[in-house]
Amino acid sequence: MSSPPPVTTSTGAMPERSPSTTFRDPHAPCAVVLGGTGCIGRHISAAFARHGYRVVVVARKPAPHSADAAFQPMDLLTASAGTIGRMLRDVRASVVVNATDMAGATDLTGSADGGEARAAELLHANEGLARKLIAAMERQPGRPRLVHIGTIHEYGSATAGAPLDESVPTEPRNAYARAKLAGSQAVLDAARADTVEGVVLRLVNTCGPYPTPAGFPGKLLSRLRAIGQGDEPALTVADAMRDWVDVRDVAEAVVRAAERPVSGHVFNIGSGVAVPMRELVSHCLTAAGLPRAAVSERESPVRSLGADWIQADIRLAKELLGWSPRIGLKESLQDMWDAGATSR
Repeated sequence: MSSPPPVTTSTGAMPERSPSTTFRDPHAPCAVVLGGTGCIGRHISAAFARHGYRVVVVARKPAPHSADAAFQPMDLLTASAGTIGRMLRDVRASVVVNATDMAGATDLTGSADGGEARAAELLHANEGLARKLIAAMERQPGRPRLVHIGTIHEYGSATAGAPLDESVPTEPRNAYARAKLAGSQAVLDAARADTVEGVVLRLVNTCGPYPTPAGFPGKLLSRLRAIGQGDEPALTVADAMRDWVDVRDVAEAVVRAAERPVSGHVFNIGSGVAVPMRELVSHCLTAAGLPRAAVSERESPVRSLGADWIQADIRLAKELLGWSPRIGLKESLQDMWDAGATSR
C-alpha cells in the first residue's frame, strides 16, 4: 500500500488538498465525513474513529471539536466533481458520508418553502451535491461506499397510528423535503444501476448532545437556560407526536451502513416510538432540574417539515444492518443538557 499524502498539523497552514492532521494508522480504512463539523456529522466522525477508521472531516471551516480528525477545507457547493474526486483519491477513501444539510431549513418548526429561488437553492445544495459525489466516486479505486443522510420528511404525510416503512410512497410536502428526496433518489438510482456503492438513511428528528440551535431541542435548551437568568419563557408546543433518535445512535447506524452489503437500500433510522411533544418538554425540564410550572405553554398549529404524527418503522434496519437504538429519550435529553452545561 502506498504511503498517504503528506499532511500538516491542525495548528499549521492548511494545504489546498491534503487534510490537516496526521493519521495515527495510515493503513486503516478511511471515512470521509462531508459536513463533519455539524451537529450530526461530529458524532458520525467520532463513531468511525472509535471503530478504528482514519477520519477526514470536510467542511468550509474547522471546528474545535473536530481537532482530533484530519480536516479538509472545502466549499462543497462550489467544488467540482473533479476536485472532490482528487481529494477522495488522496486520502484513499473507503467510506464517504454525506452528512451535509446545506441551505436546509433554518427553522425546523417553520416553513421550508420560500419561493422558486429558494427551491432552486435547496435543490442545488442537495441533489446537485449528490450528483457531484456520484460523479466523483465513479472512478475511485476500491469502490468506496457512499452513505447519504436523508430525512423521514421525504415521505410527506403520515397516518396516525401507521408507522412509516421504506415501502411508503414518497410525497414530500415542501421545497426542503423535495430537495432532500431528490438527493436521496439520485444516490439510490446510481447504486441500483451499480454506478456506485450507495445507501440512504432517512432520519427522524434527532436529539442528544450538541443539537442544532435551529431545531426544537436546541431552542428548548436555550429557553430553559434563560430561566436561570430570571426569564420566564413561554413555549409554543404543537399538539403533535414525533419519533426522536439520539445522534449517537444515528452515528452507529451510519457505520453499520458503511460496512454491511446493503448497497441500493434505504433505511429508516429512528426509535420506532411516537412521542407527544409535551412529553419531550417534560423530559427536558426534568433534565434541567426544573419544575413543570417553570414554563408556560402556548398551543400552536403544527408547523413542520412533515406530518403532525411521525413514527418510523425500523425493522429493516434491525434486520439488514443489525442496528437498534440503544439510548432512550430521557437519557438523550439528560446528556444534551449536561453537554450544554459543560460547553458554555
